[in-house]
Amino acid sequence: MKDWWQETFPEGRQSLVITDANGYPVKIAYGEKGTGKPLFLLHGVGSWSYNWRHSVQPLSEHFRVICFDAKGYGFSEKAVFRREQSGHQIIELERVILSLCDEPVVLVAESLGALIALGLAEANPQLIARLVLVNVPIFPQQLPHWGMWLLSQLPLEIVQAIDSSRLAHLFAPLVREIMAIERRGVLYDPSILTQDDVYWITYPYTEIPGTLTKVAEELQIAAREIEHLQTDKPNLISKIQNNLGAITCPTLILWGEHDSWFPSSDGEKLRQRLPDAKLQILPNCHHDASTGASEAVNAAILNFLQETHFC
Repeated sequence: MKDWWQETFPEGRQSLVITDANGYPVKIAYGEKGTGKPLFLLHGVGSWSYNWRHSVQPLSEHFRVICFDAKGYGFSEKAVFRREQSGHQIIELERVILSLCDEPVVLVAESLGALIALGLAEANPQLIARLVLVNVPIFPQQLPHWGMWLLSQLPLEIVQAIDSSRLAHLFAPLVREIMAIERRGVLYDPSILTQDDVYWITYPYTEIPGTLTKVAEELQIAAREIEHLQTDKPNLISKIQNNLGAITCPTLILWGEHDSWFPSSDGEKLRQRLPDAKLQILPNCHHDASTGASEAVNAAILNFLQETHFC
């Protein structure tokens, strides 16, 4: 099967080294296409750059599109023997942007990536010229999927043992079948998920050791954050919620009308808390908007950037 990075980006998969939140050098995988003002695409939990496969080409006709795998995801380095702290993604996102750009960027982010984008917009607002948030878990009640909950409950040592034994690789056809069922569950039209899609979505899990461990660790952090949010203990989510008024850059919120993970009513609550935000509900769309409603997402992004005079 042809390499997705080579097929998508003129220079294929590239890499850069940043210092992570723990102070260690880590290699980040990324691709870029197009020229002009920089536009970053940030994926959600358990995913990688492939989730933006339908957006790279259309957006690159107008912008320098940069798509990267966050640390621990996709083709980026997995520091499996170092434990993460809540908020590390915000620090690392900032360092990726600073490594690749010397001007404010458009940041387009989905799901957990969108929560991280909000955190960065509060911590370092001068980095972001425009913000696009897709189905962001800013008011979560719980982890939205049973598989996420299960991974968040397993001791990391057990997950790491499963990971290092390459069981996912040994049972790759079964892993792909399970992943296909689950990914179709967050699509309004499940039939749009192709066999190539299933292969690439699962590739990091079946072929790159450490992926499952790092995703499990991120889910454990997320579960702890949600628990602390609900019990009024210090947590990153409430910190981001309490500082939303500090985000002054023009912001577009996109939300799937039928998102069963995080209700679209959360989008309106978020819009009311942001000083300069617009909400657009995506019809016939569940949680995976970048795949299930890609044409509408791309059109909304371009219209927003034109309306706010960024093109």
